[in-house]
Amino acid sequence: MKPRTLLLAACIALPLHAPAAQLMSAPISVATPQESASLVAKLTALDARPGLSADYSFRISSQHPGVVGQKITRAQHTYKGLRVFGSESVVVTNARGDIVSVAASDRRPGLQPQATTPGGVAPPPSPAAPLPTPAELTPVLSADDAIRAAVQAIAPAGTHRWPPSAELLIYPLMKNVRSSAASNKPDDQLNALDLQEVVERYELAYLVQLRMAQDGKLVYYDVVVSARNGAIIAKWPALQTVTGIGHSQYNGQVPISTSATAGGFQMLDSARGSGGKFGAMAITNANHSSPNNPDPGSVYSNATNTWGDGLQYNGGSTTNANGQTAAVNALWGLMNTYDTNKNVLGWQSLDGNNTATYIAAHVGTAYDNAFYDDRCKCMYIGDGNSFTSLGAIDVIGHEMSHGVTAATADLIYAGESGGLNESNSDIGGEVVEAYARNGGTGNSVPAAGNDWMMGKEISKSGQPLRWMYKPSKDGRSPDAWSSALKNLDVHYSSGPNNRMFYFLAQGSSADPASDYHSPFLVRAPAAMSGIGSDKAYRIWFKALTTKFTSSTNYADARNKVLLAAQELYGTTSKEAIAVQRAYAAINVGADIDEADGGGEAVERIVNGGFENGATGWSGSTGVIGANPAQPPYEGARYAWLGGNGRRATETLRQQVAIPAAATSAQLSFALHIDTAETSNTVYDTLTVTVRNAGGGTVLATLATYTNLTPAGGYQIRSFDLLPFKGQNVTLSFAMREDRSKQTSFVLDKVSLLTK
Repeated sequence: MKPRTLLLAACIALPLHAPAAQLMSAPISVATPQESASLVAKLTALDARPGLSADYSFRISSQHPGVVGQKITRAQHTYKGLRVFGSESVVVTNARGDIVSVAASDRRPGLQPQATTPGGVAPPPSPAAPLPTPAELTPVLSADDAIRAAVQAIAPAGTHRWPPSAELLIYPLMKNVRSSAASNKPDDQLNALDLQEVVERYELAYLVQLRMAQDGKLVYYDVVVSARNGAIIAKWPALQTVTGIGHSQYNGQVPISTSATAGGFQMLDSARGSGGKFGAMAITNANHSSPNNPDPGSVYSNATNTWGDGLQYNGGSTTNANGQTAAVNALWGLMNTYDTNKNVLGWQSLDGNNTATYIAAHVGTAYDNAFYDDRCKCMYIGDGNSFTSLGAIDVIGHEMSHGVTAATADLIYAGESGGLNESNSDIGGEVVEAYARNGGTGNSVPAAGNDWMMGKEISKSGQPLRWMYKPSKDGRSPDAWSSALKNLDVHYSSGPNNRMFYFLAQGSSADPASDYHSPFLVRAPAAMSGIGSDKAYRIWFKALTTKFTSSTNYADARNKVLLAAQELYGTTSKEAIAVQRAYAAINVGADIDEADGGGEAVERIVNGGFENGATGWSGSTGVIGANPAQPPYEGARYAWLGGNGRRATETLRQQVAIPAAATSAQLSFALHIDTAETSNTVYDTLTVTVRNAGGGTVLATLATYTNLTPAGGYQIRSFDLLPFKGQNVTLSFAMREDRSKQTSFVLDKVSLLTK
């Protein structure tokens, strides 16, 4: 229960600045069982709702570095000891083990998630899917039965390249619920934020992972098999591919990092990565090993340290100068992929923990493919037939980025999340290409050097596999989100997010005839401004590693990328505005205005960080102050509404004027919520409203937060108040607590910027 002596004398206001981009920390040590148990206990306490006892818990699945001084942990949600598929929390902790932030996708039985769209209109209440009964959680089939059913459905004549696995879990079957505002919209007019995914029902199932080969092709599938009757509930491909002084084929003479041996040199780069199959980053000679079951072979060796002839492989020896060229392509690409992420972000190798990977060249004969295999955390490259050798720089950056995804968000390779998985790899490929083409040095992503076309160099026709700036040029990828996106192959559902990233980095065109134009950009200026590849990549990577979960879809991605931009550069920064516009350009969220003619933003809130005590605020100003029991978001002070553990009402208000000539009016604030409530019932609330100048009439309710929505650390909330331009209005934060068990709503950094 909080003390009631928070209001202190006014002090000198501290200058508040958006935090600068930080490097990721060095590789981390794996948490001890005691540390993992402590984090699980903290998460359980943070999310104390009914049933979160022995029935509900968390299972630590992976850990990787955060920014310096922080660690990122992924915790799967469990119910009665079984993992709930696609339900998890991404937890950022500091050096003391304190929780800094939590991003989650909560699909646990009985805990229907709330709408998460910042400033959006919540969908109508939807009852939680029924809890599975004990009988429904008792499998009828064994794991072996499930594997047999999956094999029969996918590749009955295939052979296993890797041993199959079957995990018993709870599988949520999802449906879309429309927001109230979109209840009568035609399907072809829906925006991604008009829909929210909710659980329709649960199935006890096995997740069967098949890594097979059949008829000369790799058949990698994840299959969800009913544990009750063996029915196939869902399936999706799991092979992540780009279908469709060394002398490099695509890059001229390039420096490559090799190691000396007793007999000469080998393609083993001990300066990048450690451990793994070969002890360091390596290029091996698969020597036409069958794609059915490719053998990486041994590390490339040579009597001298000059490699390759720079020409397309002619089908002869894989070890002479011509055969070495594919290996040169691979090593140069792998070196630049490693260096891009390490030098720009501080991220080491694929997993952030500097675990070495390798690439096997010359897979198959005239094999038109390159693929990443997460079982070996490695890449295989074919020599091409319809294509030339598939070791171009953007292709390698693409495939290695699948390894980063697998180590972090592990986006499910189906539906919208699968499209985002592929898009992350296309983004990685273009960023690595830009970095490599500009010398492969420096701590930022160059503004130019890549072509924004995936796989153009390997194409014999000159037509790329994908166009980032205009995905529909391939005849199959859409330029914008639609409700049908989840039904496409992931190589095509990636298209809209690829376009979003291009617009975020490079901006758009106002010319409707241009390939760089979006009809969804309807605010000013018609041509949105880009923020450059460096900032765009930092924002995207932060969202991927600290906020995305395996089931993140386009709407969730937009919200989390926006939050990453706000955390890196400021709530109403040009970078945050660009994120909103870039997603609006692909029909995900509404468009907003940029700075009016380049004019500066004007802050309309007085003392939004509460550093000057009650100045500017009216109502329950005794909640303003500082106390070690609650940390501030910035500075030294905040407003602690609630936390009483008894019946209480507390309100903070401030009257503001929004100019009639305003072209933008963005309200934002940082909010932290913690609670001692243990019921799945709303008892304590914080309601944010816009009222008339006198404060009596409610003009709009922006949001209501409750004891059911606690969060580790502060969350940035933002709203568009442009509809109130030309008015004097009152912003109101009103808290109500019931008779017992506290809920704290800690408010900081309130801002209303107009342009």
